[in-house]
Amino acid sequence: MSKEKKSKKCRRGTKVLWYAFGAAGLGARGLTALGILLVALMLYPIKHQSKNFNSCVEESLEKGSGISESVSYCNGGS
Repeated sequence: MSKEKKSKKCRRGTKVLWYAFGAAGLGARGLTALGILLVALMLYPIKHQSKNFNSCVEESLEKGSGISESVSYCNGGS
């Protein structure tokens, strides 16, 4: 009978262990999703800035400036 009691305790302990590993896996996936979201939020302003820069260069080119002059102007040069 003592062997039966030990096996039941082991089964109960392994269930708790499996739940702990499952919870740890879900937590890791949540942290990964949060990290990806933060990277996306950090890249959005760069996308917006490059869009504005490209439109500035296109406008300068339409006015008749050369490419190097347009880029210099949009970078803050004179």
